[in-house]
Amino acid sequence: MAVQQPQWSLPARKCEEPILKVYNSLTRTKTEFVATNGRHVKWYNCGPTVYDASHMGHARNYVTQDILRRIMTDYFGYEVHFVMNITDIDDKIILRARQSHIVDQFRSSTTELSSKLAEQIWAAWSDYVDSKVNKGLPEDEKLAKGAERAAWPALAARSQDKVWKQDCLKRDEKFEMHFTAASRAYTALEATETSLKAGERSQELAWQLIDESKDILAISLDKEYGSTVTDHSIFRSLSSYWEAQFFKDMRHLRVRDPDTLTRVTEFVPEIVSFVEGIVKNGYGYAVDGSVYFDTRTFDKSEDHSYAKLEPWSKGNLELLEEGEGALSTTTDRRSNADFALWKASKPGEPSWPSPWGAGRPGWHIECSVMASAIFGDNIDIHSGGIDLAFPHHDNEMAQSEAYHNCPSWVNYFLHTGHLHIEGFKMSKSLKNFITIDEILQKYTARQLRLAFLTQLWNAKVDFSEALMTGEVRSLETAFSNFFATAKALVGQDEADGSSLDGKNRFRDAERDLTNTLRQSQDAFRAALCDSFNTPDALNVLRELISRTNAYINSRGKDLDIDVVVRVGRWVGGMLRMFGLGEGETNEIGWGQDRDAAEGSINREEVLMPYLRTLSSFRDGVRRLAISKGDAAMKDILALSDKLRDADLVPLGVALDDQENGKALVKLVSPAELVKARDEKRAQAEAKAARQAAAAEAERQKRLQKLEKGRVPPQEIFKPPNVPEGTYGSWDEDGIPLMDGQGEKLSKNQTKKVQKEWQQQKKLHDDFLAWKKTEHS
Repeated sequence: MAVQQPQWSLPARKCEEPILKVYNSLTRTKTEFVATNGRHVKWYNCGPTVYDASHMGHARNYVTQDILRRIMTDYFGYEVHFVMNITDIDDKIILRARQSHIVDQFRSSTTELSSKLAEQIWAAWSDYVDSKVNKGLPEDEKLAKGAERAAWPALAARSQDKVWKQDCLKRDEKFEMHFTAASRAYTALEATETSLKAGERSQELAWQLIDESKDILAISLDKEYGSTVTDHSIFRSLSSYWEAQFFKDMRHLRVRDPDTLTRVTEFVPEIVSFVEGIVKNGYGYAVDGSVYFDTRTFDKSEDHSYAKLEPWSKGNLELLEEGEGALSTTTDRRSNADFALWKASKPGEPSWPSPWGAGRPGWHIECSVMASAIFGDNIDIHSGGIDLAFPHHDNEMAQSEAYHNCPSWVNYFLHTGHLHIEGFKMSKSLKNFITIDEILQKYTARQLRLAFLTQLWNAKVDFSEALMTGEVRSLETAFSNFFATAKALVGQDEADGSSLDGKNRFRDAERDLTNTLRQSQDAFRAALCDSFNTPDALNVLRELISRTNAYINSRGKDLDIDVVVRVGRWVGGMLRMFGLGEGETNEIGWGQDRDAAEGSINREEVLMPYLRTLSSFRDGVRRLAISKGDAAMKDILALSDKLRDADLVPLGVALDDQENGKALVKLVSPAELVKARDEKRAQAEAKAARQAAAAEAERQKRLQKLEKGRVPPQEIFKPPNVPEGTYGSWDEDGIPLMDGQGEKLSKNQTKKVQKEWQQQKKLHDDFLAWKKTEHS
């Protein structure tokens, strides 16, 4: 007997899987990713300089790098050795630690408010305005030395002009930061003058003045006393504190720890040896205890070229000087592009021994040495923010290739895009940043990660209220609602045992959804192979749950729960792969709730048996109330709905009534349920208000119509209902026979008044009926 062929078939699968391609900043193109050692990937990521609180720019960079790392390991299956450094000594750390220490000492030694203290801070303020604020002002508005105080009120008023301020920011991007610091100190100094005149000299007032003026006072005091700071623990304590805070923030953001963590201060001997090797190879030279990299010699070499990432930035002195740091002395370099490999330490700076004298590492050499110490002369992936491309990463590559005598030190450079807040670039140095701790008070770690996933990893991200409250929350809610429905259906199926009733539910709709799942898996992989295109990958998941929701709504009792489970497990697994939750591989949903005090709590596993029992009780009460239909049953039905709409909502339990008389039990975020209930209630109240207003308008209209019927038809053509003399005579029903001049009404006139009389009679009859009803 011939076997009957099925009337359907799965779509053909592609024989070849898509190839992973990544955008490589070295080639400025998407190129195929090929690790040098099979499935093993050597990955170095530039870590933070720890001198202040981590901000949203850090979140953008490190959460995005974490997403890429998870995709490589958890999706593509690469064995990644992820190394990240901590820059725990550099110019920014030295200045911040030293200035904070000196200001704290100055503050603690100040016992009272005095004219001498005010004069000292006024002098520091004047120097600050002259050297900092004036940089952004137009030439004809710069404040003359000694005249700053008198001119400040007019300048402060001028600063309210947004166009003027934007013009100043074009001249100096730090203008607003400097202006704000100067304004704060000016206000405190003016208040001090008032206090001194009133004889108020308390230590508390002195400390308030110092605190409000610390940004400008720190610079002045550092010039005077900076060279006296010799205790290295002052620098270590600052970096250690902020390193701990950084990793605390990263764990709140669900960023995985690096496999290997390196700190600059732990690699100083290796750095000295590395610099010696560069000098020996002819690419470095010493000047007065410092060592510089010779960019011209390197660039002229047959095997090397300088600034591979951004060759157009070679002559950008502003970027070059910023890379050297605020404490660097670079007057003796052979070229302006040459950068410090080793810096001779001045008084007030930490130092280590070297062949060139006591000194400390340059910024760029740190990463070259630490990455080489772990990985040798070649790295598969080097990552960091796009702002590090030049000069930091270009200098890293140059000095590493000079040391190793190799043509290429890094195979793939992955640079994450800038973060802008409501359209403006955020920067710690500009003090216009939002800390991670602050942003987590407003949004969850999942929502922040979703926001970055909706953007390409190497594109600029404009972080805005509209993005978070619109696309991100909508996306999160869509996934959460789908998971809640899928898990509720699974629970109902387990409770009812419907999967054991012998019915075949795998039909055309199920085949279509199964095919959609497979196609979605292919499209998802293609998106991630296209240089980690997470926006497209998320859209694939969103479209799949939309199709699955449509399937659920269309199938009713004939739904095949196994198909829904397959979709739910795969979607949940992919979201957890992105770092959006935690849980088992085959789990439906974001994952389990994590409680730091209680450990791992599976809320669903603990609560669902009780909730199903409670829901079953409510189902029975509802069926009784609906079937009986007497007055008592209405009260029972009301109590049943109160359980659903009031009592269970704050507990995060949703009961969705179905046509079969049974409720679908869901565990949902209590906040989401309360919000949805309140919105539904508000909509119902608004609808009721509209209906009430319409009913009242209709009632008033009816009353007006009834009021017209108050006059009997026999009287409508007689005064005072018509002007005196309008008609001369009437019949027994009050219908006019002659006009006011005694002329008999024409045929048309008679027909008209008879029609009006009939209309009034109807109105009057309605009025009498209404009045009778009102008084009955």
